[in-house]
Amino acid sequence: MLVRADRNSFDLRALPQEDVFFYCKKIDNSRLVREHDPKAHGACWSAVGGAAIVLALLGGVLAPSVATTLAGYKLEALRAEERRLIDERRGLELQQAELLSPDNLERLARQQKLVTPSNQQVVRLDGKSEGTVAMKQ
Repeated sequence: MLVRADRNSFDLRALPQEDVFFYCKKIDNSRLVREHDPKAHGACWSAVGGAAIVLALLGGVLAPSVATTLAGYKLEALRAEERRLIDERRGLELQQAELLSPDNLERLARQQKLVTPSNQQVVRLDGKSEGTVAMKQ
């Protein structure tokens, strides 16, 4: 084996593209003016129109299901209110029955010192007893 004496055995071999250098150059585009493109304006409005059509179709597809869901919520709220009103009506009917019961009426009459009138205290207004009735003129 032959070893070259002029070459150092610890040197690395050259990397590929090692001799390529990149420089960063500042570019000033402040004096450039963008030229108006008439086709770009039409393309923009076409994109907006297409998006509006897609949105309208999507809204048309989703609107019935959203309306059905909202109607279901409202229907359930109305059913809950109906149940509450039925329970309230039953409670009021029970309270009315308790207030109008004969036992309760007798107790209230005794508390207010009301008694059943005797026959001498009853005055009948049928107009036949005395014969004096107010006449309309």
